[in-house]
Amino acid sequence: MKRTRASILIVLATAGLGRAQSPPSPSANLPFSISVFDRTRVDATQWYAATPDQESYGYVESLLRLGVAQRIQHWDWQLELSQPSVLGLPNNAVSPVTAQGQLGLGGTYYAANANNRNPAAAFFKQGFARYHFAGKDKTLRLGRFEFIDGLETKPENPSLTWLQTNRIAQRLIGNFGFANAQRSFDGIDAHYGSGTWDLTAMAGRADQGVFNMNGNSQLNVDLQYLAFTRSAWNDHLLWRTFALGYHDGRTGLTKTDNRSLALRQTDHRNIRIGTYGADVIAAIPVGPGTLDLLGWGTLQNGNWGLQSHRAAAAAAEVGYQLPTLRSAPWLRAGWFRGTGDNNPTDNQHGTFFQILPTPRIYAQFPFYNLMNSSDQFVQLIDKPARQVTLRSDLHWLQLTSAKDLWYQGGGAFDNKVFGYVGRPANGKSSFATYADISLDWQINKPFDVNLYYAHAWGKSVVQAIYPAQSTAQYGYVEFVYRWNALQRPDRN
Repeated sequence: MKRTRASILIVLATAGLGRAQSPPSPSANLPFSISVFDRTRVDATQWYAATPDQESYGYVESLLRLGVAQRIQHWDWQLELSQPSVLGLPNNAVSPVTAQGQLGLGGTYYAANANNRNPAAAFFKQGFARYHFAGKDKTLRLGRFEFIDGLETKPENPSLTWLQTNRIAQRLIGNFGFANAQRSFDGIDAHYGSGTWDLTAMAGRADQGVFNMNGNSQLNVDLQYLAFTRSAWNDHLLWRTFALGYHDGRTGLTKTDNRSLALRQTDHRNIRIGTYGADVIAAIPVGPGTLDLLGWGTLQNGNWGLQSHRAAAAAAEVGYQLPTLRSAPWLRAGWFRGTGDNNPTDNQHGTFFQILPTPRIYAQFPFYNLMNSSDQFVQLIDKPARQVTLRSDLHWLQLTSAKDLWYQGGGAFDNKVFGYVGRPANGKSSFATYADISLDWQINKPFDVNLYYAHAWGKSVVQAIYPAQSTAQYGYVEFVYRWNALQRPDRN
């Protein structure tokens, strides 16, 4: 049954009525540390209309992560169990019309879990041992762990920290933290640094998860990563250079690109892509406030199955914050462009490939990603109270190539599906405009409440696929609880 805009807002308003209990006081007398992370999210979606299928629906996500860790002299180790669940998924939010496909994340979760409306599982999320060499920033880690590109250092400048976390990290490699089962890697990583610089290397194989509730299995997908990061100008500037190798050996799957289905079904060659890039962020005192600047760019080459691969992407952003004012308003604007493929019949694949990211950071309303897309945006961030953050964005989206696809997804998460989906552009490039607003409220140290609402107006690309209704809405209320029982200090 179709929900109206008003009913979606009612779901979002009433979901926050529950009261959480006060947590027990953490202990400092344990031989190891215990951590608890619990996240409950109530989602409401009104996708572009695909009558008679269900494009308006709600569902509930629950994620529990339980961890134990210990530091013993030069070693530390961690074990973590994850238990994700999704309740009340729609069973008719996947359209039989191929171009319309999955009607929002509810349809994606349903299809990724064998058409189960209430999928749940428990699996081994992390388990690693790490050796700390003499010196603060020299470590070697082996096992199963989460890995995020762009977070190799921890700036002391709060503006750089926000930019690094929200506008640099996870563009190419992330834990897909917004999804319920998330992502881990089995492998090895190392850090070597001193003060203002860091050298990070990682090699690993991706694990199942993200939309599939069972994250135990390993995928035939591996990557290698090397990055050098350095801060300068008394922590007012941070830059990084990086190289990334990606291999997808799941040759039995049909790749998602703009070739005909017949050609894609005969392509059983591996994907091997090299990605080389750099980025820089700066936060400079100017007048009564802080001017921030961001630049990010990457080039790619390699093989996309039987095709050669050549692609690129770039981003530029600027902002100005007034931290001396009570609410510290921060106005920002940005531009992004990821290349698309202009010729589906030649022997070259030109679509920028986003690897294994957390796409929702750069597409807050996750009906698109950074592949074959151009994005111009403005955003305003404000803190009306010390523990409350408001953010609102306005995005103007285009497809870079009208001969390519409208892409969604965040990369490999299952051995049975490719991980990215695409809808035809039908010779059009005018994509969508959307506006959103979010409120993050840290009630106290262990408890957060987060609210989000977005409205999208589809343009010619969307209207050609969903002629009945080319507007969409998405919103949620999220409750997050964190608790740690601390390890007794190591005196050895």
